[in-house]
Amino acid sequence: MLTRKQHELLMFVHERIKETGVSPSFDEMKEALDLASKSGIHRLITALEERGFIRRLAHRARALEVVKLPEEASMGGRPRGPFRPQVVTGGGAAQPANDVRELPVLGKIAAGTPISAIQHEKDRIPVPEALLGSGEHYVLEVSGDSMINAGILDGDLALIRKSDTASSGEIVVALVEGEEATLKRLRKRGASIALEAANPAYETRIFGPDQVEVQGKLVGLIRRYH
Repeated sequence: MLTRKQHELLMFVHERIKETGVSPSFDEMKEALDLASKSGIHRLITALEERGFIRRLAHRARALEVVKLPEEASMGGRPRGPFRPQVVTGGGAAQPANDVRELPVLGKIAAGTPISAIQHEKDRIPVPEALLGSGEHYVLEVSGDSMINAGILDGDLALIRKSDTASSGEIVVALVEGEEATLKRLRKRGASIALEAANPAYETRIFGPDQVEVQGKLVGLIRRYH
């Protein structure tokens, strides 16, 4: 599976060669992908070469050749492959399977009694762009069962869009008193903030506005089946 940027670069090089007969320069590729430096292009080209999508031609300027395209681009359909975990998310148009973004997995988030605050990045996973939209995102593993009636199960991977604000009724990552992170539905009750569970076994917790910091909003889930 290619990352979004690898796929974008491959298709840009392919279209440019098809139009002009010459592969684009590094400056053109950098500008087309809106990257800050040529080193990012070098890394993408190396990754595409290792995966067998392009080949560098020795002793020639602009010496790139597209060897193959992703199956959905060359055959007009989605590539066949092994079963993938079902993605649980809201609406949105389907996107090509290779149109993905690598997101950091920052640890576990409690859907129950709050646990330790979000940790540093421990892994990265590819996530379809169709689930994300604009903005910066990260992934947290759900621990606990307090949100089961909202379809959020223990072990799910929660896709979170970074945000420090949220509307009443949205499911958020809430940092409580600077120490504990939890995944709950936020309700604004006058000057207070309520963090609601989606399981009658758990009580709604009420806090003052200075006790809760919103760190992101839930935009989707990935569920692994074993």
